[in-house]
Amino acid sequence: MLLPTTIVGSYPQPDWLIDRPTLSTRPPPRVRAKELWRVAPEFLEEAQNDATLLAIRAQESAGIDIVTDGEMRRESYSNRFATALEGLDIGNPAVVPSRSGKPDLVPRVIGPLRRKHPVEVEDVKFLRANTTRKIKITVPGPFTMAMQAKDFHYGDDAKMAMAYAACVNDEIRDLVAAGADYVQIDEPYMQARADQARAFGVAALDRALEGVNVPTIIHLCFGYAALVKNKPPGYAFLTELEPSRVQQVSIETAQPNLDLSVLKQMPSKMIVLGVIDLGSNEIETPGVVAARIERALPHVAAERIVVAPDCGLKYLPRDVAYRKICAMVAGTKIVREKLEKR
Repeated sequence: MLLPTTIVGSYPQPDWLIDRPTLSTRPPPRVRAKELWRVAPEFLEEAQNDATLLAIRAQESAGIDIVTDGEMRRESYSNRFATALEGLDIGNPAVVPSRSGKPDLVPRVIGPLRRKHPVEVEDVKFLRANTTRKIKITVPGPFTMAMQAKDFHYGDDAKMAMAYAACVNDEIRDLVAAGADYVQIDEPYMQARADQARAFGVAALDRALEGVNVPTIIHLCFGYAALVKNKPPGYAFLTELEPSRVQQVSIETAQPNLDLSVLKQMPSKMIVLGVIDLGSNEIETPGVVAARIERALPHVAAERIVVAPDCGLKYLPRDVAYRKICAMVAGTKIVREKLEKR
């Protein structure tokens, strides 16, 4: 399909499931934050299943081509997987600077990192059983998890990142076996810690993708729009991904008004083009969406573009998120029809 549509991963969780006011006033948790859930533990899995069905149906109703589970079971994009590994002390968190420089509570790495069990396999199975469309699942990236932890074992951030990468690789292989059509790795810290990313980020990414036989995506962002208002017009780390194993690169272009000429430097990659501004509750018109897509066409062929929001929809009101993805689909249709007439 020309210009397929997807979301980056998350969809807004219902207010009856999670404490959204508290969620929106604190940084994304790196350790567990079970106090965010509004549902008693014995009913939580059923409630998360119900919320996942709502997220799936919203995407289908809007016309999204590649659907996700909406990440309804997660307190943040990273902590569900990151805190499930062996070798961590999450009961006595350490403090490190966040990407914005503020203190952040993170797991302490006190031994060899190993995946004790599959973390998201049942999520994929549930998603696969409840839609006939192509499905995507997301996992946190090894570089980002290494930046969101404090090392008391490896003595070297690169070694720690490679250990995280082995855990991610084990998980991805199981996710593919469970039915995932696409797997996305979330690596926001590659943009935030560009020098370290250049030193060992691509090596960790490639290790995480060893032997993976479905299309893979890396998502880079400047941070959730609800938490980061002023975004630069360019990435500190992006074109360095060109020689990597990953096939698709997911970027923000709407809110930061990214200079898209940089895409010419990644000729082998599909581009997941962010065209929905998540820094505003204003609903884009289909024409605005179409213009944002067309802005990329001088720099990357339409056959290499997947259309998406800038980042996860997690912090938007649910009605706003739904109307925005409907506009995204409608705007994509405008461009698709223009291109098909040529």
